[in-house]
Amino acid sequence: MTDSLFAEVPEGLASVLAARGFTELTPIQKAVLKPELKGRDLRISSQTGSGKTVALGLVVADQVARAVKAKKTNSPKARPSVLLVAPTRELAVQLSGELSWLFEALGATVVSLTGGTSIGLDFRELKRGPQVLVGTPGRLRDHLERGSLLLDQVSVVALDEADEMLAMGFQEEISAILDSTPPERQTHLVSATFPRSVRFVADRHQRRPATVAGTAPGKSNSDIEFHTMLVGRNQTIAALTNVLLMAPETKTLIFVRTRMDTTQVADALCARGFAARPLSGDLNQRERTATLNSFRLGQTPILVATDVAARGLDVQDIAQVIHVHLPDNAELLTHRSGRTGRAGRKGRTLIFVPPQAIRRVDSMLGHAGIKAHRSHIPSAEEIYQAADERLLRDIDETGTPVSGGSERGLALAARLLEARDPVEVVAALLSRSKYEGPCKPQKIEAVSIRENRKSTPSRLRRSRRAASGSWARFQVSWGKHHGAEPGRLLAIACRRGGINSSQVGEINIGGRSSMIEVDASSARAFARAAGRPDPRDPMIKFREWQGK
Repeated sequence: MTDSLFAEVPEGLASVLAARGFTELTPIQKAVLKPELKGRDLRISSQTGSGKTVALGLVVADQVARAVKAKKTNSPKARPSVLLVAPTRELAVQLSGELSWLFEALGATVVSLTGGTSIGLDFRELKRGPQVLVGTPGRLRDHLERGSLLLDQVSVVALDEADEMLAMGFQEEISAILDSTPPERQTHLVSATFPRSVRFVADRHQRRPATVAGTAPGKSNSDIEFHTMLVGRNQTIAALTNVLLMAPETKTLIFVRTRMDTTQVADALCARGFAARPLSGDLNQRERTATLNSFRLGQTPILVATDVAARGLDVQDIAQVIHVHLPDNAELLTHRSGRTGRAGRKGRTLIFVPPQAIRRVDSMLGHAGIKAHRSHIPSAEEIYQAADERLLRDIDETGTPVSGGSERGLALAARLLEARDPVEVVAALLSRSKYEGPCKPQKIEAVSIRENRKSTPSRLRRSRRAASGSWARFQVSWGKHHGAEPGRLLAIACRRGGINSSQVGEINIGGRSSMIEVDASSARAFARAAGRPDPRDPMIKFREWQGK
């Protein structure tokens, strides 16, 4: 049965995959095994969490098996047959771990060399005579210059996340490493994107390259629910606080722009009672390991990281990703978001959108093939309601019968209820607990839609309006007296009607109702979608405008 499921994989690996829990190969793993690609240099591109590491292992498995059979004992220096280069320590360790179990049945030795670790430990690892060597560019070049590593027997080199390595300035190290390997070797590149800099390296070092794409953009996001939230100036920490209060124990990865941002955001959250840690290049290896282990075990459920620091982060149960600062492009958005919704789990991604960046974010989402819901920052009422529901759910799921309580606990309960109203006792106990979260909800200033429009030249607004041709008006049963705001109404209309902000025209907030314009070409579909009841805002109803 196992052989039939994995008939196409290299000899000796089918039983390993089955024992690891694989029931089928992912699209990228199937793609690299096509017979016509055998012996070709590959340019592998697929989304985060699609199984690229195992795919790479399947590609080089035959060379690994041959190296094991030809292994020379008592070799004075390490001479690996397969070399994998990764941009960060975490990714190198992850690759080494994945390939170790994959190649265990072949009898292969897999070793990793990374910066930030003892050079003495490196020497001991190299004496094991690895067939497979995984390393970061700087440490590999260091060993080449020391003479403790020879690459003259390398038959295949793979550069993982080549775009990131070049962006980090490792072009000189990569060239030195590749120039130290035999010219007849195979060279594979794994990269989320193939910009000009990556193509330049590929064209120089690859022969007869073939491009292999796994999951198409947007497809790997099928288990991730995307939301955008309009966040005004100086409201970032308040918005983040309210979002986290909706589920304080949820394992969350927060992306920010700089190393300083990781510390500032983590410190601000800790000051509000959340268990959060920063992850950046400022940490030494021991601190990084401790931080990642604490996050992986759930002791610290919130991690604030930069893009570079999160490379190679192998945590399967991250429930949500929050983009506090926007990524530079659609590829990075997808790469960040792929940290959640892995291993068959559902995930959620939140994107904080400054008012002036709405159009940019819409374009980025469209380029990535992602459809996002427009959501608002949770209010105090919503946070308290979520806390109440969470408490009731936890009691229903974990509560034990009275007979199961300890004698001391039952005795104390009896004393508490003596001559006291049970409701008042429970209320007093709830006030002492922290079931609502570590802090109070933050006050959020409304972001007016006009703030966004001010950032868009009037000429551009008129041209967009003219390009649309016409607009359909809808009346909304929500006005100032009920707390309606332009930004929240825009978010609700986009979520309920399945449209984006570029399809919305004027928004006028009235006393007890409001008016919103929708692109006429989308009006019929909007009316059907927005007309369906929504338990999140059951009192807000949309209907076609009856006035003139």
